Amino acid sequence: MSKTLTLIIYHGPYASQRVDIGLSIAEKALEKGYQVNIFLYMEAVHSAKKGQSPKYFPNVGQKLSELAQKGAKIKSCSRCAGARGYVEGEEKDGIYPTSQHVSGVHIANLRDLGYWLKNSDKVLAL
Repeated sequence: MSKTLTLIIYHGPYASQRVDIGLSIAEKALEKGYQVNIFLYMEAVHSAKKGQSPKYFPNVGQKLSELAQKGAKIKSCSRCAGARGYVEGEEKDGIYPTSQHVSGVHIANLRDLGYWLKNSDKVLAL
């Protein structure tokens, strides 16, 4: 059974390198065979926004989508996303609808984070 790494990212994209560092750690962990969970919390929910086009920074939205394609599970906090206008309807099967997040990132609630924390071998908060 593979080990599980859960990353909790608090900071928004492009304000510091924390998101970039977290996503680099996630990528390396996937390469080493870890199951990777990424929970976007507080300002980090902006990291999953579609249509980002940073000129001088890595595109974190694109990177999140790539990590999801490689097997990472990525969720955004529903309360945080709702407060910032990303939630576009009622929850269904644990997921809140949005057309504003990149592919592979789902808006879910804090219970999912609690489950991930309980079942992770390693947890890193950035």
